[in-house]
Amino acid sequence: MLQFSNDNSTICALSTPPGVGAIGVIRVSGPDAISMCDHHFSGQLTDAPGYTIRYGRFIHNDHVIDDVLIAVFRAPKSFTGEDVVEISCHGSAYIRQEILRVLIGAGCRSARQGEFTFRAFMNGKMDLSQAEAVADLIAAESEGAHRLAMHQMRGGFSNEIGALRQQLIDFASLIELELDFAEEDVTFADRHQFNALLTTLDAMLTRLIESFRTGNAIKNGVPVAIVGKPNAGKSTLLNALLNEERAIVSDIPGTTRDTVEDSTVLGGIRFRFIDTAGLRETDDVIEKIGVARSKGAMQQSAVIIYLFDVAEVSPEALGETLRAIRADATEAAHLLVVGNKIDARGLPKGYPEDTLFISARERENLDALVARLLAASEVGDLDPDSTVVTNLRHFEALSKAQEALQEVQNGLVNGLSGDFLAIDIRRALHYLGEITGEISTDDLLGNIFGKFCIGK
Repeated sequence: MLQFSNDNSTICALSTPPGVGAIGVIRVSGPDAISMCDHHFSGQLTDAPGYTIRYGRFIHNDHVIDDVLIAVFRAPKSFTGEDVVEISCHGSAYIRQEILRVLIGAGCRSARQGEFTFRAFMNGKMDLSQAEAVADLIAAESEGAHRLAMHQMRGGFSNEIGALRQQLIDFASLIELELDFAEEDVTFADRHQFNALLTTLDAMLTRLIESFRTGNAIKNGVPVAIVGKPNAGKSTLLNALLNEERAIVSDIPGTTRDTVEDSTVLGGIRFRFIDTAGLRETDDVIEKIGVARSKGAMQQSAVIIYLFDVAEVSPEALGETLRAIRADATEAAHLLVVGNKIDARGLPKGYPEDTLFISARERENLDALVARLLAASEVGDLDPDSTVVTNLRHFEALSKAQEALQEVQNGLVNGLSGDFLAIDIRRALHYLGEITGEISTDDLLGNIFGKFCIGK
């Protein structure tokens, strides 16, 4: 695990991955950033105002390394809160490494993973949840994930947690004050008002905790299991949705014996599709394992597509099969019933009204299936300004804070004294503070920032 310390040294890093584009960007941050770069620049940087760009040559020992553009950001109005210089050079690997070598020789050191964002956190430019949102923004692969990361990075989640915490602190201070006057038996905190506040806070925490299911789906992709009998066309459907030949397609029943998983973005939302082994009774040991894994995939999926061949499954048999699938799935899972191979069989009759009929091979009616997937994902109509929890660490901290507040409420009901109430109140405040970094440990910070890329 990486260990961070705010050592105030000047750091540098290539902030664009090697080999990307025709331009390299080298970022330097720290108290000597401007003077170090000025020593090797043909122009003048010491008098450059913040938020300005200057053109010149980067020189070492009278040797011109490259023509560069240098952007100057002066503390505290920079990403890290320190003096920052960004050198834009040509994308040659030699040029980039030479500039880095010169800067390190002048006294810079290479930045650790996530150290620029760590310094921004330590210098009060962002709180811990906003810093984590930076990593989420970099990793975002869909419009929905990008939208949530931007909302969190701009402080939307932090503001809500801060408001929750402040309301609790206001009452907690009155409880603590009572402890100072314990011998006088004085009451400062109105217990009825406090209980009403706790009820309100519990509802707010419940909303945030329940949003994690949606937030996690947006961030990591909505898991969708494609299930059905052998040869129903599941692999063909997977290939059609991914728009590539990902799974083996064959007329031989039981071709897919293990789960095949891949993801794609539909309507701005990332979906993780899982093609499963055909559901049927079998004596084949390997196929039995595949069927068991198919049922496991249903347990883990937010959406289940039951795909059937319209010539093989009658309306009567369909009902019995769907009851079995619902028994294997979670209550929260959405079940989409899809009849396949209408190109060969034609449109059938007698099935439930919500049954969707497609031809996976001919890609017929796939748009309607995608529309149903978006609706079932429950994220397409998400309010862009709503606070949604996407981080497992936040989810766990909120859950623990809620447990502590429920203990406070139980204490109020049972007439516990203020010193016992204060213990659980402090516990709730601790967990809420962990989210934004008001309470943090070196291990926690090392774990979070160690997952960043170098240069960010």
